[in-house]
Amino acid sequence: MRPEDILELLRLHPFEPFRLHLSDGASYEIWHPDMAIVQRSKVIVAVPGPEGPDGPAEGVVHCSLSHITRTEPADRSGMTA
Repeated sequence: MRPEDILELLRLHPFEPFRLHLSDGASYEIWHPDMAIVQRSKVIVAVPGPEGPDGPAEGVVHCSLSHITRTEPADRSGMTA
């Protein structure tokens, strides 16, 4: 996947939460544009803590763009806050 593909999703107005799927089977949900930093070869994703996406991040994961297999809209019913 190209950095521009992710940036396009992050810049949608209004923003629409989405999920990144990786080649190892992992997936990460982006509930807010500030939850992801796009670099040339990877996306750094904030992992929400127990308070959900509106609270402080518990950590981050580095997702290589070459391992992102697809994106899809995130299911809002699974969102906690």
